[in-house]
Amino acid sequence: MTVLLYVLLFFVSVAVTLGGCALFTNGIEWLGKRLKVPEGAIGSIFAAVGTTLPETSIPVIAIFFGTGQERTEVGLGAILGAPFMLSTLVLPILAGLLLLYAGLGKRPPQFKLHYGEVRTDLLFFLAAYGIAIGCAFVPSRPLHYVAAGLLVALYLLYMKIKFSGDQEGGEGLAPLLFSRRSAVPSYGAIAAQAAVGMAGLIGGAHLFVTAAKAMAATLEVSPLLLALLIAPLATELPEMSNSFLWLYQKKDTLAVGNVTGAMVFQGTFPVSLGLIGTDWSLASSALITMELAMVAVGMSLAQLFWGGRWRPWLLGSGAFLYLGFMVFLYGR
Repeated sequence: MTVLLYVLLFFVSVAVTLGGCALFTNGIEWLGKRLKVPEGAIGSIFAAVGTTLPETSIPVIAIFFGTGQERTEVGLGAILGAPFMLSTLVLPILAGLLLLYAGLGKRPPQFKLHYGEVRTDLLFFLAAYGIAIGCAFVPSRPLHYVAAGLLVALYLLYMKIKFSGDQEGGEGLAPLLFSRRSAVPSYGAIAAQAAVGMAGLIGGAHLFVTAAKAMAATLEVSPLLLALLIAPLATELPEMSNSFLWLYQKKDTLAVGNVTGAMVFQGTFPVSLGLIGTDWSLASSALITMELAMVAVGMSLAQLFWGGRWRPWLLGSGAFLYLGFMVFLYGR
């Protein structure tokens, strides 16, 4: 009976997450339309930062308000885990879903993207993460402070580029769910809907983790498996849910921008906090996750320089980096 209860909890968490996702994405799109924001900025800035802020609070609390060595381990783990998951797992899953939707006849089997926007995201991430990796080999606190400032400046430049785009979002936009009869909903209604949607995303993710932990304890699943699979997937659930919904709606620029924009944010602002608040002394496993993220993004970028577009099956192959890392951890 207990296991059935946990399974029911899983379904409830998914339903809450999907409901929050529908509210949040619809609200964010309307905010972009009202502000006349370029479509690339809606996914890469508004949605990406909005969905990453809750998980970014984890390293802030751990590093600046925690105590003991555990604060550093928890903080650095939260900082480095997100880019690794997004680049080696979420993007490949997005490619797999595209092929699944195409197989079901719901959409064409190719991404319809502004690839110039994607290249910008990937290049900024590689530059930021390259700086972060370099700092791990140079134990100079003054240099780390300079690098932290450089990363923040890099993200501000990224925002400036994104907001200077010329293609506005809002095409094929459904009415605001909180104000269906309004042709142009108020900012208050938009903010309220986005806030409720974000609460649903966060609540669904926390419910998911609660059910997963309880299920793991009941079935005596390895804690390592829980740490590697359940917890990271839960923290990235908001980004994944938004992107999957936008992909189904054939809004590929928003779907991909939500992921790649989150990668740029996670590779700059939280990393700068880690450089300031810790000695940035990284274990070998942490460095490997950073290097694998760089490899995955480098492979994705190479596709664009090679053929000018992504091939979903090739983008999906990046998941082998994630799986290989899991095998490496189990073998240690």
